[in-house]
Amino acid sequence: MPATPSPHPRDPHRPPHPYADAPYTHSRAGVPSPASPASPARPTYPWQPPAPPAPPPHRAPRHAPLGHHSDLRRLRRAYRRQRRTATLTALGYFVLFLTLSACAPSFMTGTVTGVPAGLLLAVGQVPVTWLAVALYETTARRRVDPLAALIRRQAVVDARREAAR
Repeated sequence: MPATPSPHPRDPHRPPHPYADAPYTHSRAGVPSPASPASPARPTYPWQPPAPPAPPPHRAPRHAPLGHHSDLRRLRRAYRRQRRTATLTALGYFVLFLTLSACAPSFMTGTVTGVPAGLLLAVGQVPVTWLAVALYETTARRRVDPLAALIRRQAVVDARREAAR
């Protein structure tokens, strides 16, 4: 018996189609097409360089980055409290002096042991300013500086870890 001829005879003078050996599937059929990743890799443009290798997976740090660290929030809070305490001490006394000068002139002109009260309050501003500076330095030494040193040490450790990667 003679072999049945194919419906489309192949022209011997024409090169074969590049996907002649791959099965044809319609793009809407839900079956992987020859160009999908499930099919064997066929370079579309053979002159292109190969794709770079995938980067290694990123390891997450064991602790939160420095900007989200709770110590940084504590440092900001301590520094804010320090500034407010010192500023309100100095400015509060000055505002008290100005308010008494404007609203209670009889009190300011009154004498305390022979010296006007306004003069005593004005001279008292110097020690109150020194007190504000002393408060600022004391709270810095006691609360702010240890937190800043801790964060500085942690930043050095983080930098060394990053350099080792």
